[in-house]
Amino acid sequence: MNPIYEDNHIILSQKPVNILSQADNTKDKDMLTIIKEYIKEKYNKPGNVYLGLVHRLDRPVGGCMVFAKTSKAASRLSEQVRNRSFKKTYLAVVRGSLNDTHGTLKDYLYKDTKTNMSRTVNKNFKGAKEAILDYEVLGHENNLTLVKIKLKTGRAHQIRVQFASRKNALYGDQRYGKDVNKVGQQIALWSYEIGITHPTLKEDMKFTCIPPNEYPWNLFKL
Repeated sequence: MNPIYEDNHIILSQKPVNILSQADNTKDKDMLTIIKEYIKEKYNKPGNVYLGLVHRLDRPVGGCMVFAKTSKAASRLSEQVRNRSFKKTYLAVVRGSLNDTHGTLKDYLYKDTKTNMSRTVNKNFKGAKEAILDYEVLGHENNLTLVKIKLKTGRAHQIRVQFASRKNALYGDQRYGKDVNKVGQQIALWSYEIGITHPTLKEDMKFTCIPPNEYPWNLFKL
């Protein structure tokens, strides 16, 4: 594992697609464990290694992730997530074309914990949470559209649900776009850029990860 950036308080890495952010009952490899093992080996640390999970990416999604190496950093970065100063920018390839070259999507989402799926609902629906994102169209090829997305809220499967509800399911999304995607296709959703205020230096920092040079990403100039 080669971190993109590392200091005494934070470590930023690129999560490969189909790797868990955090361990679950599958016991498959996860980013938290991978980075703990890296720290333990690099610094020859005995015992347990502290590493704070600040945010998550869905298993099939790759790209930038930041982790906290101290509890102070974890607390301050988590507060940035809560107050929405933690900036997350994604790239996605969606089916079809969008009516506007840029815009804002606003919905209310409800997550069904039994099925682990979210859906759009009326704002008065019990358990509904507001979901907001800004998007910009970067290109269109082969009836596929590349969009850059800035999340304003961090709801479960938010990007996938909001675009699918507008008949623009993400390429490869088996869960919310099973009618237009084929089994085996890799979802085209990527954590492209993370912007934070460093937890101790108080400096604004921005980190970028480029999607892999493979279909459908390679249809577009990135």
